[in-house]
Amino acid sequence: MLRQRIAYALFPIVFSSIFVALASPHAVLAQETPTVRTPPPQQIEPPANAPNSSNTNEIDRYTLSHDRYEKAVAYSRAGYSLYFLSVFIGFVVLILALRFGFVARIRDFAQQTTENRLIQGLIFIPVLTLVLDLADLPVHLAWHGLSLHYQQSVQSWGSWFLDWSKGVLIELTFLALMGLILFLVIRKSPRRWWFYFWLASLPIILGIFILEPIVIDPLFYKFEPLADQHPRLTADLQKLTQRAGLQIPRDRMFLMNASTKTNQLNAYVTGFGASKRVVIFDNTIQKLTPQETLFIFGHEAGHYVLNHIRNGFLFFAVVSLIVLYAAYRLLQAMLARWGTSWKVYGPQDWGALAVLLLILEGILFLSSPIINGYSRLQEHAADVFGLELIHGIVPNSAQVAAHAFQALGEIDLADPNPPAFITFWMYSHPPLAERLVFAHSYDPWRKNQPPKYIKQK
Repeated sequence: MLRQRIAYALFPIVFSSIFVALASPHAVLAQETPTVRTPPPQQIEPPANAPNSSNTNEIDRYTLSHDRYEKAVAYSRAGYSLYFLSVFIGFVVLILALRFGFVARIRDFAQQTTENRLIQGLIFIPVLTLVLDLADLPVHLAWHGLSLHYQQSVQSWGSWFLDWSKGVLIELTFLALMGLILFLVIRKSPRRWWFYFWLASLPIILGIFILEPIVIDPLFYKFEPLADQHPRLTADLQKLTQRAGLQIPRDRMFLMNASTKTNQLNAYVTGFGASKRVVIFDNTIQKLTPQETLFIFGHEAGHYVLNHIRNGFLFFAVVSLIVLYAAYRLLQAMLARWGTSWKVYGPQDWGALAVLLLILEGILFLSSPIINGYSRLQEHAADVFGLELIHGIVPNSAQVAAHAFQALGEIDLADPNPPAFITFWMYSHPPLAERLVFAHSYDPWRKNQPPKYIKQK
């Protein structure tokens, strides 16, 4: 994903970029718990020609056929291995590039080409970034091959490579801009660049949040108003938004033609302010029943109501300031210890960017359990909101949600029993098996307990 590539590549963007990833298909746990009071719900009935659902069969746990189970385990475990391999490659390439003077040679080439610092940066930063991307390319190739083998992707290699190339070009442009700002700030204030760069980066990142759904996402997928093809579903979704106390007009609900590239199911909230929107994969509508799609939407509506994007931005803005200060201190220490052997002669040396990237690798890797643990909490909150939102509107709502999770797991090959360490380190959502059990068992109404979010008048 482009956001993850950008988060990997430049340290001041780490936490804010990860926030975007969490606030779209994922989200951030709200710091407050808003209460939505609603009138008595009116049930939404499926249309006469709706797909036949298996909701007549009660599901209380995530189960797979033997063949599907073996595939889910193999696919998931291979993905875990590729993740750690990618991290290892990132560390090794940066260390070797510094140790054997490759970074210094890129810098020397840029400085010999021109005396203009701006143009030097426009040479050094893209070349270094492209080298790192090419080093990591085999992992991306292996992942796409794996996705094709397990029928998660239907994207041709030509189309995939075109998307990879687009991502690289966007990444190079973004990093060149941020890198030039970074080194300008370092030259102006060698001791407090970490603070001033933090101030400069926040509005740029916010601008990216706003523009990404409008400018970047359409480069990879086609989007169209959901109401154009699914007016009945759109009307039902608007009933849910009214119950949730949301203002999500029809023109903020989009259908994404995901089926041209993937078989996986998804929906997500993205954007900020005027660009905020709900996006539903066409696969989701094709392979789930309308009621199950309503639950998926209810989960995403929870991200709106719980103010995940706003709270996430504030949280990660604070954390990124801490990270920048830590990077400043670590950069000083590492250059004092290894700068001479690396031929990097100070923080104003273009080669210092490679050292900062090495610091980023460590920070991003070691902070993964914290970031993902935070995300799991907020995803659970969105599940609770979705269950409460459709209760009384969708008949047998707990089973509808359980069936939605079962379908997601079967189609997306969700690991039925991920190792505890992998869940702790890598999972941005609770394991699907846990989410299904919770959806089946969550029933405060029967226990005469007040729901957490949706209060009925």
